[in-house]
Amino acid sequence: MSKLRWLRKLLPLAVSVATTIAAAGAIAPPTSAQTNPPPPQSQEVQPAQVEGISLPIWIYPVGGIVLIFIFLPKIGWILGLIAIGEREVGIVTKKFSRKNLPSSRLIALDGEGGLQADTLPPGWHFGYFPWQYSIRKEPVVVVPQDEIGLIIANDGATIPPDRILGKVVDCDNFQNARKFLTDGGEKGRQLAIITTGTYRINTAVFEVITSANATAKGMQPSQLQLYKLAPDRVGIANVLDGIPIDEGEIAGPIIPGHDNFQKAQCFIKGKGRRGLQEQVILSGSWNLNPWFVQVEQVKMTEVPIGYVGVVISYVGKSHQDVSGAAFTHGNLVNKGDKGVWVEPLYPGKHPINTKVMKVELVPTTDVVLNFTSRFSGEHGYDSKLSALKLLSFDGFTFELEVFQIIHVGTLDAPRVISRQGSMQNLIDQVLRPIVGNYFRNSSQEYTILDFLIARSERQAEAAEHVRQALRAYDVQAVDTLIGLISPPAELMQTLTDRKIAQEQEKTYDVQRISESQRQELVRATAIANIQNQVVAAEQGVKIAQLSATAAIEHASGEAEGIRLMGQAKADAYQVGVNALGTQSYTLLQLMQAVSDGSVRVVPDVAVNGNGGSGGLLDGLMAMLLRNETSKNGENGAASPVINVKKSKSVVVEPVAESPVAKVHSVESRESPNHSPVAQSVAVAETDIDWAFGELLDDI
Repeated sequence: MSKLRWLRKLLPLAVSVATTIAAAGAIAPPTSAQTNPPPPQSQEVQPAQVEGISLPIWIYPVGGIVLIFIFLPKIGWILGLIAIGEREVGIVTKKFSRKNLPSSRLIALDGEGGLQADTLPPGWHFGYFPWQYSIRKEPVVVVPQDEIGLIIANDGATIPPDRILGKVVDCDNFQNARKFLTDGGEKGRQLAIITTGTYRINTAVFEVITSANATAKGMQPSQLQLYKLAPDRVGIANVLDGIPIDEGEIAGPIIPGHDNFQKAQCFIKGKGRRGLQEQVILSGSWNLNPWFVQVEQVKMTEVPIGYVGVVISYVGKSHQDVSGAAFTHGNLVNKGDKGVWVEPLYPGKHPINTKVMKVELVPTTDVVLNFTSRFSGEHGYDSKLSALKLLSFDGFTFELEVFQIIHVGTLDAPRVISRQGSMQNLIDQVLRPIVGNYFRNSSQEYTILDFLIARSERQAEAAEHVRQALRAYDVQAVDTLIGLISPPAELMQTLTDRKIAQEQEKTYDVQRISESQRQELVRATAIANIQNQVVAAEQGVKIAQLSATAAIEHASGEAEGIRLMGQAKADAYQVGVNALGTQSYTLLQLMQAVSDGSVRVVPDVAVNGNGGSGGLLDGLMAMLLRNETSKNGENGAASPVINVKKSKSVVVEPVAESPVAKVHSVESRESPNHSPVAQSVAVAETDIDWAFGELLDDI
């Protein structure tokens, strides 16, 4: 076959060459006479002669070159030369052939006439004569960055009726059309796509759709973009090709190996179902064929802190119950099965397919449910609850607010959801009837005053009853609290009047006690006002007693002092007599007595009559001088004085004039104004010296 193909190509080439030679032979060659030049002559060039026309010899090479340049394009045409550029692809159409193309095919594979499967790569190609071949040069296909290209095959096998896209054939990304057609490639839209890059594709066989021509092909340019999912989102896939979903199912099962729906043929071979898929696509960039799969982005399922998420799956392998024989109020299944999963979702973000699964949030912290219309919790479970309207034993209608605190354990949450369906159903269908019925029954056993006066007891009874009732529903009742009680207005008025009377009675008792305390206060105040006088009198008595005691002690002291002084004087006298003798000691005592009694032995002023009448005047002057001296001495300004007191204090004052010693004796007796009396005795120093001189002479 290959030899025949080469022969068929060489035969047109040989015909073309023969035709060219024949055309060249029609021109008469030059004669021998003309070709032989005449004998050379010196310094002369003989022109060629052709039947009377003479041409220069150089005209022949120049003419040949001109003919070559004129007929060179024709030579390429004659030889079937085709030049393909570096970024081009040659699409070959054969105009005629001995073989006819089958009616079911559009592309020739065995040299039939029509569009050829093989293309011409870049370079020079011979043998494609224009009367037999038509060559169309097309640019290479370029898929930009972060985009994909979709393929429509114009020829191939027919797609089976149970599928809508052609199967994937290994044909070098549709660059080998012959392999695509010979390996069973199917015509129409293809499962396979081409990614970013440059491709030499036979556009006669394959139609390529990119973002550049998407609008003309009835698509949006965004559909040809690389599919991207945000980090906090999850993609829910809807596959458009595959076998139908099994009866009773709402989504196709998870098919391994298709790399998030990027390998469409693996999904088809794995018996993937068309329609909604159980598997989700996580965040990232994906090469997805929009003809094969469509993706919807949804937020990840978030389970807040203090909650768990109980998964209710509508798809799965089986319904095997794993809750145990003790739990007969619902079914719990393992993770991945259809039903309520026994394992809840813990706080965080989870990639849950919300189309085939439902997550019921269950609070695991203490939940306060307010049976009042005044306010409700942020969780919203108590939005339909209101204050209870009760009828008391004594026939009064009143409203009662109740606050119920409950807790659902983490492992108990699936049981609660399996039994009740949701937390709101638990509140509306279980908790509200239990609490309401208890208080309605209890209110008819007690009077309204029991709820007002002994509300703590009613509250404890209610808490224990609700705790026991909710335990059967896998719910822990933490506490039951009684809130505001709203009895009838007339009853409240009666109770208010009674309370006012009791309070007034208490007020009167308090006032009476206050008056008694006020009397005690007045009495204490009066005593406090005269307290200083009482204290002064008490202290005066103590002072008088102390003064009397002091006087007695003083008198006793003086008496003892006098006795001791007399004894001392007697002893002194005896010693003096023994020392000086009786006469001498007597004279000494006499002189001392004269001195102590201020007896003047020598007169202060002596007046005589000597000297005439001046004696009287001199006496008066001397007396005046003496008086002045005495005044100065009394003032104590300039006289040396020795003060001797019994308090043992001695003061010596300087003497300005006469050498006189003053001895002040302070006695311990009181004058009428309780002040001590001082006596002064002045003794002339010359008299004392004289007396002692006389005493010594006698001795």
